This record gives sequence, C-alpha cells and structure tokens, in this order.
Amino acid sequence: MFQNIIAQKLSIKPTQVEIVLQLLSEGSTIPFIARYRKDRTGALDEVQIQQIQDENKLMNEFAERKTFIEKTISEQGKMTGELQAKIDAAITITQLEDIYLPYKQKRKTKAIVAKENGLQPLADMLLEQNDIDVEKEAAAFINEKVLTVDTALQGARDIIAETVNEDISIREKLRRFFEKEGLVKSTVISDKEIEAIKYKDYFAFSEKISTIPSHRTLAILRGFLEGFLKVAIEPLEEIALEIIADVYIKRMSTCSEQIRKAIKDSYRRLLQPSLETEFRTALKNAADEEAINVFAENLRQLLLSSPLGSKKILAIDPGYRTGCKVVCIDEKGELQKTALIFVHEKNRMDDAEHTIRSLVKQYEIQVFAIGDGTAGRETEQFIKKLNIGLPVYLVNEDGASIYSASEIARQEFPDQDITIRGAVSIGRRLMDPLAELVKIDPKSIGVGQYQHDVNQPRLKEKLDQTVVSCVNIVGVNLNTASKHLLSYVSGIGSTIAENIITYRKQEGKFTNRKQLLKVPRLGGKAYEQCAGFLRIPGALDVLDASAVHPEAYTLVQQMAKDINADVNTLIGNEALLNTIDKKKYINASFGSHTINDIINELKKPGLDPRSEVQLFEFAQIFGIEDVKVGMEVPGIVTNLTRFGAFVDIGIKQDGLVHVSEIAHKYIQDPSEMLKLNQHVKVKVMEVDVARKRIALSIKQTEAAPAQQTRPSQHIPKPKQNFATSAKEIQPATMDDALAALRNKFR
Repeated sequence: MFQNIIAQKLSIKPTQVEIVLQLLSEGSTIPFIARYRKDRTGALDEVQIQQIQDENKLMNEFAERKTFIEKTISEQGKMTGELQAKIDAAITITQLEDIYLPYKQKRKTKAIVAKENGLQPLADMLLEQNDIDVEKEAAAFINEKVLTVDTALQGARDIIAETVNEDISIREKLRRFFEKEGLVKSTVISDKEIEAIKYKDYFAFSEKISTIPSHRTLAILRGFLEGFLKVAIEPLEEIALEIIADVYIKRMSTCSEQIRKAIKDSYRRLLQPSLETEFRTALKNAADEEAINVFAENLRQLLLSSPLGSKKILAIDPGYRTGCKVVCIDEKGELQKTALIFVHEKNRMDDAEHTIRSLVKQYEIQVFAIGDGTAGRETEQFIKKLNIGLPVYLVNEDGASIYSASEIARQEFPDQDITIRGAVSIGRRLMDPLAELVKIDPKSIGVGQYQHDVNQPRLKEKLDQTVVSCVNIVGVNLNTASKHLLSYVSGIGSTIAENIITYRKQEGKFTNRKQLLKVPRLGGKAYEQCAGFLRIPGALDVLDASAVHPEAYTLVQQMAKDINADVNTLIGNEALLNTIDKKKYINASFGSHTINDIINELKKPGLDPRSEVQLFEFAQIFGIEDVKVGMEVPGIVTNLTRFGAFVDIGIKQDGLVHVSEIAHKYIQDPSEMLKLNQHVKVKVMEVDVARKRIALSIKQTEAAPAQQTRPSQHIPKPKQNFATSAKEIQPATMDDALAALRNKFR
C-alpha cells in the first residue's frame, strides 16, 4: 500500500520503491544502492532514494498514529463502521487528527461542564432553529447549577461552539481559507523599537501565507522568540464567520442570534487559535526544510570544492598583534616545521622575509596557503612582494578555529598550540577540502541561512547525509584517509574506521581490498558496502584503485579475455574499451547500467570528479573604507541563500548580491545561476559603512541581452487563483465581495 502512495508522490514505479525499501532493510546504504544497484532500482539517484526513505518514514509514523487512534476510540466503546471508514479513508495526519478531535482526552472544557449541567437538549433545540421563545425554553433548564436564563443560553452556546470546532467539514473549509487568504502579520512590541532595530522591516508587516518566503518566515519567528515582535496568522474574520454560518445557519429564526454568537465564540476561542498554531507550525516546518536544503546544497558545493592535490605547502594563519603562525606540511599533509613571523611591524619584516625564504628552500615548498580572516589580505601582499615565484592561495578559514580546539585536533597534534593546528588545517584544506572539512561540525562552516533557528536534529541529519554523499562520490584513499574521513564511507562507522587505522599501523599499508576482511568487525556486508568507495593507488590489481566493485572483477577479466587483452591493457584505453560488445555481458547479475558504469570507469579509473583549483586575484582594496560606489571588482561567491548571494571582494565584510541583481532574466533562486566558490565580477551599488553592509550587482557588469523579436502567439490565460480573483470580480458592494469570497470555500 505504502509503495503505491510513495511511487505516485515521487512519480516513479511501485516496484522501484519496493526494491529500494528491501535493499535498505537489508542494510544497504544510499550511496551503495545509487552506485552499485542501478539495475535493480532503475537507476534511481541518491536524491530519489533518500526521498523514498523519508516518505516511508512518514508513512510508518502515519500508520502508528492511525493504530493508536483506532485503539483509543475502540477502548472508549465509540468505534462504528462509519467512523472506521473515515479513518481508513484518511491519507494525512491532519485528517486523522480532525477525526480524532472529538474523542481526544482533554481537560474539562466549558462544553463538558454545560453537558454535565444538562444543557445538551437546549443546544440541540437551538441548532434545530425553529421559531421558539428562546428565553422561555431556556428557563426550563434552570437548576441548582444553572441559576439564570443567560447562564443556560451561555452553556448551550458553549456546547454548540465545541460542536463547530470539532466539525471536520468546517475545519477543512477554514483550512483552505487560511491557505489562500491567511496573512502573516507582525508588529513591534511597544517600547522595544530601539532594541528591535534589526527587525525594522517587520515592525508593521503583512504578507500572505501562500507567498511568504522561508527567510522572512524565519526572521519574523526569530523576532517573535526574542520578544521583539508580536505575530499573528489569520485571514479576515468576517469571511471566516460567514463560511461557518453558511453551514450552521439553516434559516432565519429566533435561534439565529444564539447560533451566530456561538459561531463567533467558537472561531475566536477555539478554531482560529488552533488553526493559527497549525499554520505557524506548518510555515516553520516548511521554512526549516527550505533553509536546511539551502545549507545542505551549499555544504555539498563546499565539500566538493576543487582540491589542489598533493603538494608541499607553506600555510599561514595570519594575525596582527600575535603574529602569523607558519607551518610547512608535506605532500601527505604531515606537519614538518612551525614558525612565527610578524609582517605588520616594519622593524620585524626583514626577519619575516628571511624565515619565509629559508623555509621555502629547506622544505621545497611548492605553494603558499593563507587564511582569509583577519590580516589575511595584508599577509598575502607581503608574500607576493617577496617575488618567490610560487602560487599564493587565500583559503576560506571558516570553522578552522572550531577544529583547532576540538578533540580531533588534540588527538592529531597533542603537543601543538591551537594556532598551529589552525594553520595546518588551512594548508590541508587547500590540499583536499573534503578530507579536512569532514573533521568540522558542518554547522560551523557558515554556508547557510538561519541555521541556528531551524530544527536542529533535522539539520544534523540532512548535513550528515550530505557529507556521506560527498565522501562516497569522491572516494577515499584507503592508505592515507583519516579516521574521520573513513567513518563517512558507506558501511563504515567510527568503530570500524578506527579498526582500519589500527590495522594499517600494525600491518602496514593495504595492498589489496580483500585485506579489509581481516579488519576486526568488518564483515561481509560491510565489505560489500564499502569496498567500491575505497581506493588503493599502486595496488597490484589495478581495479583496486578504481571505483569498480570487487563483485565485478571477474566480469572485467572476462571482458579483457574476450578481446585478447589483459585488464592492465584495458585501463585508460578508450579505443579498446569501445570495441567491447556490452550486450554480451548483460545477465541476471549485471544489467546495462552496471556494464556502462564499469566501462566508463575503466576509461578513467579513480577519476576525481572535482574540478582543478584556480588561482584568484582580488582588487587592491583592504577595508570597507576603500570600497566606492561604481567600482567593478572581482569576487568569490561564499554563500547562497534564497534571497541572494554573498560575495567576498577581499575585505572582512562580504557584499550581498540580491537575487534581482544576479541576472538580466528573472530567476527565483540564486543557485540557478551561481555556485559556491564561483569567481564573479561585481559592481558596487551601495556602501553603508556604519552598518558594514555592501550591496553588489553582477548583472550591472554584463551587457543586457539584445531584445529578440518573436512572432506573436496566443498566450493562454493563467489559471485563475484566489489571489487574483478579488480584482477580477470587482464587486459593487462589500456584501457582494464577502459573498463572492465566501463562495470560494463552499
């Protein structure tokens, strides 16, 4: 049953869902399924497989809640065939909760008290809406607990109000009304205007639920939680009341006034607060998910940043007062030498120059890596003026200080100062961003929006999934990878990763993949999951250095034999590989997707999917006071949000390119045009030195595309939606307008 629902939602086949869930239940990981089980899944990618897993989790939660509700109602002795049919027909948690609402255990409400006082018959009489003497009928219900006619009528209205609140059809109608016409409103709390100045845009704010973007939702809710803003989520009350009245006012009678009072009370006291909470939660969840997705995509791009590769690097963690921490690391990232220089004091610059030149010569340095934080640009200029002739890279050091103080860093460099650890991390980050960044809590890297305001367990789950995906896309060198990098490989956790490191220290380097089976706790299933993602450069069997899975080695050997070659001859020989008859090898174990993957891998075995790192030169500006409106300067994209892109132009403050200033054409999301670490040219549009804000434009540096004349064609009228209908209707009176809007929700 669930397979069909998930398949329909994701526009795939039920059999694909069934196979993925089976593989997951058997202990297969998402990267393994996506890479090595394409023939079984129909080549579903990691995103689709993750969606299947997430949807299945939601379906199971739905099933558990449904079972609980059925059990609770049955124990109350109130389950009927009609009620069971309604429960079985429900397809969302919201529908289930609406059905369950009248049976939910709750504190003693006004309606319960009124029923205990014998006022249910009076409520029923009012709901029949016959022309009766209301006060005379109510007087008959006066007793020791109901002392007056007004008390009796109030009690009857309380019962009606709760009936209205628990009416599934009413809740559905109002829910649709909230969805289309509900407004998110925020106002500043009195006397807090100065404290709340950063929320100035939301002091008197209103926007439809249906259109408000995630970043504004999160900003408003942050202001609310910090005690600066009042927030309400509601549509026009008059229309909401009329929607309810259309159902409950059957005719004009002497009872109508009582019914209308009960409706207003029900809406204000029960329905509106309940739906406001529901929509606030839904908006928060939707905004969280979008912000988390933005963070995850940015993290993916950062983790897959271009690596420099194995080089001898002189890395510098810049500083003014405390000096610049210098380290030399070899091609494997091992620390060779440390030093301290002062490049911002004239009387110490000669010593600094001597130190740098000596280290470059002694350790055969090939590249400079300089942290881009405080004093980074000035340190870069100092090194370049030495004219040593080596490339100089400014390295993003976000999170480096977090790593330096971490247990991981203490284990790696127990005898080194925090600042030295940071300098090593900067050098290693240039060498291989992925291998170094996996040691840092992703939240500390700072490439998201409102990451501290979103659901933290969900954020961690998503970011961990992203790290796992990136590590397995790139692959890992089994003989050089750290424990932390290994722990993200498919089928390997922290315990097995530590066991691999221990085995490597005791037995020496791995020479083939089969040796993994000798590692404690790494059994057959773990080997199946991890082997294809672990590389052994220089192994006796060349396939051990590739992404070809060991389960396919025999197949590759047969391919080579059939064309009178050996496997070594096949590797990288595209002409020879193109002569292989792929169809010949398709069988129950290996389908066309796997055969194609194997041949593509043999053409370029172990190819790193990441692009090569490129040198970049900032303009000669070093502080916000150097930035002038109209300047056109180079920059690097450092963060992408839904509202724009942040760009580093070589000073401490990143500038913001609003989404409307990225391209000449309309785009909804900056990621449609930009990637993290992309080199761009920007024009300075505005500089606010006091607030340390810089507004930039990319499109202003580019010529607008020439207007092309197109033949006229019929453009179909957009489907009418509720947001535009009020303008189209143009009612003559307010009553006509209310009627027209009300009709939308019947």
